[in-house]
Amino acid sequence: MCSAVFTPDFAAPLRIAMVAPPYFDVPPPAYGGVESVVADLVDDLAARGHEVTLIGVGKHLTGAHRFIPLWPDPQSDRLGEPFPEVVHAARVAEVLDGLDVDVVHDHTLAGPLLGRGTRVPTIITVHGPVIGDEGEYYRALGRSVRMVAISESQRSHAPELPWAATVHNAIRASTFPFRADKEPFALFLGRMNMTKGPHLAIDAARAAGLPIVLAGKCSEPVELAYFEREIKPRLGSDTEIFGVADATAKRDLLSRACALLFPICWEEPFGLVMIEAMACGTPVVALRRGSVPEIVVDRVTGIITDSPDQMPGAIAQARQLDPAACQAHVAARFTTELMAARYEDAYRRVLAEAALAAGEGAMKREGEASGRWGAPAGRPPVAGRPLPAGLSALTPRQSPAPAGVALLGRERVQVDPHHGLAKPSRHLGDDVGVVVERGRLHDGGGPGGGVA
Repeated sequence: MCSAVFTPDFAAPLRIAMVAPPYFDVPPPAYGGVESVVADLVDDLAARGHEVTLIGVGKHLTGAHRFIPLWPDPQSDRLGEPFPEVVHAARVAEVLDGLDVDVVHDHTLAGPLLGRGTRVPTIITVHGPVIGDEGEYYRALGRSVRMVAISESQRSHAPELPWAATVHNAIRASTFPFRADKEPFALFLGRMNMTKGPHLAIDAARAAGLPIVLAGKCSEPVELAYFEREIKPRLGSDTEIFGVADATAKRDLLSRACALLFPICWEEPFGLVMIEAMACGTPVVALRRGSVPEIVVDRVTGIITDSPDQMPGAIAQARQLDPAACQAHVAARFTTELMAARYEDAYRRVLAEAALAAGEGAMKREGEASGRWGAPAGRPPVAGRPLPAGLSALTPRQSPAPAGVALLGRERVQVDPHHGLAKPSRHLGDDVGVVVERGRLHDGGGPGGGVA
């Protein structure tokens, strides 16, 4: 009897439900870093041949095969309120009940609460902190979902969470204008919030003798209170409050500024604006917090400082850096093509793990029903290991993406040469025939063969 539950095929496209938050269009016209990432990810996954269903609000301008808007208009004026997020999650769950997909990729905060009720694996990208209340929330979810970190720094603060991968955010660098000749002003681009440090940016630019442009959102009560308390008293002839910059204005400012100031005051998981600036050839002057050392190459694409009082001198140093090196760094490490490939890798890994878990449960039920557990008599297990224990030894570093599993019965699958299982010392070549037979792994090497 054969009851294989999953036979991965690296040539076959995946059916992906991509869930965006309820606050902005995809892509957003201005503010909305998460939605920008989602838009690029949808486009590149579709370009790789996958069938993507985008679930969001308002309208979209992506390559998704299908778009399901759950609100007629984005709920941006209610950003920070819990109600839109919770209602959105409930509506998403109802939609998912009627969708035939392989994996759900959720970018919202409340959506993962319903992960236990989905018929297919749910992956969430954690776009915010994993400490404090947020950390408690993610720990409470258990293994009902698998998580993707957006930086190693973020992941290091909660290594016990069920991480499936670390995938850096990315941008479509070709849409950001490169400019080698810069104008003598510094730029702060971000929310008006104490954790973002625009007050420190003003102080640093003023001490360096440069005017500064501050562009960013200031609409929530906490942002308005911060602006009155910290920004307004610092305003002068050398400070310009630009407001929210749309996609065109943002690119113009980033390409003209001689430095982007990023005086972050918390463990920022990523900071998309840093790679946007570098794509324009603009160096970043930042405090050494969160993901900054992962994104900025110190003294090559920017200057990383340990305290705010070092930032004025760092601005002068940054102005001597090569704009072309900044652009090349982004082109090598933060492309949307790389991001999509890494997410696909994570999807396939999680699907293989789900298949293993389902197969182990089926074998246990079959064994309990028949009063036995294990391989049939007379057939020795490969290397003496049952399937679940054998595969549990494969760490993500050993196996970037499980190549394929066929469970319960006799199914032959092929190991992908680029994303296969860790190769044993006597593997049969790049394409290794693997047979999973009643919970035991076999390769085609005869009685003595086995897989690591």
